Amino acid sequence: MRSVREPSITHVQPELGASPTAGIGVIAPFDFALDRELWRWMPAGASIYVTRTPPSELAIGMDFAREAAGDEEALTQAARSLSAAEPGAVVYACTSASYANGLAGERRLRAAIERGGARRALTTSGALLDALAALGVSRVGVATPYDAALTAALQDFLAEAGHEPVAVSYLGLTGAIAKVRPESVAELVRRAADAEAEAIVVSCTNLPTIDVLSALEDELDRPVLSANLATAWAALRAAGIRADERPERLFRAATSEVHPERT
Repeated sequence: MRSVREPSITHVQPELGASPTAGIGVIAPFDFALDRELWRWMPAGASIYVTRTPPSELAIGMDFAREAAGDEEALTQAARSLSAAEPGAVVYACTSASYANGLAGERRLRAAIERGGARRALTTSGALLDALAALGVSRVGVATPYDAALTAALQDFLAEAGHEPVAVSYLGLTGAIAKVRPESVAELVRRAADAEAEAIVVSCTNLPTIDVLSALEDELDRPVLSANLATAWAALRAAGIRADERPERLFRAATSEVHPERT
């Protein structure tokens, strides 16, 4: 009978360094359907780590936005759940919830994320303000998929931060925002392109925009800042990740100062 040789067993002591993959953490509302847009703005080697907040039965509107904005503990827990991935920054990717209670409310949401251990905390609405500041824009067109009340709250938020809305267009939707066709998005943006508007702010991380942005910027000859574009740009900047060369004007901005009203 053949004898069985005992295997040679070696314990190798690993050397641990920094996290192998640079990345950003994303706290998304339960209805967020456009993760793919953020991925398309990520440079090679960067990752997105996504977690979601609890679902709501409310239609998209002021009640929904204020309910989401009021659940700061959910953001803290979500940021804590992302901490194992060691993201360079964590962003709350919900536009309406992060502007519904004004600049003070946006600061409270960032503080809740920081309590969960985030190195840098951002929100989508705050990212839009940072983008406008980087571009040196004061007068804006506003385009949203929302109803009139939720759209007006965005106007108030932008005005509070020193950006004057000079034209507004909205779709009046309370759901199914991710299903809006690119042609409708493009027309929505054109309706907000007043001659005095130095840039167009396009709200909602659930609105498909990435396939029309650069063409609209060429057509309108000004920056078009969608919620997902601003979110990706600001999160990469906060995490210290160099973005790939992109056609959108925001990625070519010469400056990137944090908006002074939010520090």
